[in-house]
Amino acid sequence: MQYDFDTVHDRRGTYCTQWDYIQDRFGVPGILPFSISDTDFLSPQPIVDAVCRVAQSGLYGYTRWNHHDFKGAVASWYERRYGAHVDEDWIVYSPSVMYSISILVRLTTESGEGVLTLSPMYDSFPGAIEGNGRRMVSSSLIREDGQTHYQLDVDDLSNKARSCSAFLLCSPHNPTGRMWTEDELLSIADICSANNLYLVADEIHADIQLTERRNRSAISLGDRWDKVAVASSASKIFNTPALGGSYVIIPDAQLRNEFLQITRHTDYLNSPTLPGLYATMVGYGECDDYADQLSAYIQGNRALIAQWLKENEPKIQMVDAEATYLAWLDVRDLGYSSAALQDALVHIGGVGIMAGETYGADGLGYLRMCIGCPRSKVEEGLKRMGKALHYLEENNHVCQ
Repeated sequence: MQYDFDTVHDRRGTYCTQWDYIQDRFGVPGILPFSISDTDFLSPQPIVDAVCRVAQSGLYGYTRWNHHDFKGAVASWYERRYGAHVDEDWIVYSPSVMYSISILVRLTTESGEGVLTLSPMYDSFPGAIEGNGRRMVSSSLIREDGQTHYQLDVDDLSNKARSCSAFLLCSPHNPTGRMWTEDELLSIADICSANNLYLVADEIHADIQLTERRNRSAISLGDRWDKVAVASSASKIFNTPALGGSYVIIPDAQLRNEFLQITRHTDYLNSPTLPGLYATMVGYGECDDYADQLSAYIQGNRALIAQWLKENEPKIQMVDAEATYLAWLDVRDLGYSSAALQDALVHIGGVGIMAGETYGADGLGYLRMCIGCPRSKVEEGLKRMGKALHYLEENNHVCQ
């Protein structure tokens, strides 16, 4: 079916994190948000229909996930979309991806041990590492002047891996939008193998694909290195985080049983919500067309931003991305401090765009703009950004 991503749906008054609670991130209410990474789009119609049937049934008892309908939907999606074999026995339910990441960090490392990750990084990663009493060891991605995207610093990763016990990988990468190549993933697998690191991959952004190159899941690295676990969810592509639910793929039977011991008998979070369960099964079973069309629409949003920057703010460079609905904007050549830029964006432009340093020190001088939204919202956001930058220029702000 053909989906409409242009229509604006008012999310205000729905307890929406991005719209109703924007002041939690930017200090003032009512500004136009491009912050948290969910979308302003309706979920696919088959999911809406399934959730409505569940709601209308009036039957909301305890629910099980350990069956072919759920696990087979995940396995089939991985085979169809990524060309990756996943045994249904490897799949276990989890309430959220970051819960899974936190538990996997705890299970694959000991207190005080190092966890290797990439910088800039998703801003929840430090909590999952340091909040569990582990040392965060970050390797800065390389982006030299003139380069259009980031690269791994393989030598730095190899050196730092010696002092770590696990590698926490965001694949594709939030916030930069990199979809790692097969050679890059094999390099990561080799580094993990050489240093006996467990590879824990967050693949929640894998379904927003912006090029012809298909994402490769870390779960397919088993022939190169078998200590791999992948956490993901259908919620990012189908905009269903409020329905709850995710999954983890753990080929290692011992680690899988340890994970289940925690979710079943320690944290008591092993029972899924029925709407969330159906959202995953129906989304992965019936909504490939939605995923493809949404990805194409995000490409259009990126093209709009690129053209606007070229015509209006050529000092800002949008970093090339192969995945995600996140635009990573290099604003260093503007010459403004992050504080001055954020103040103008929020108070003059009335727009909320995440400061790059939210994602670590390597993000300073960048902005992360969530563009999973109708094109008209992107256009308005750029207009407001332009207003803020004009104010800074007129008032002779300089970098502090």
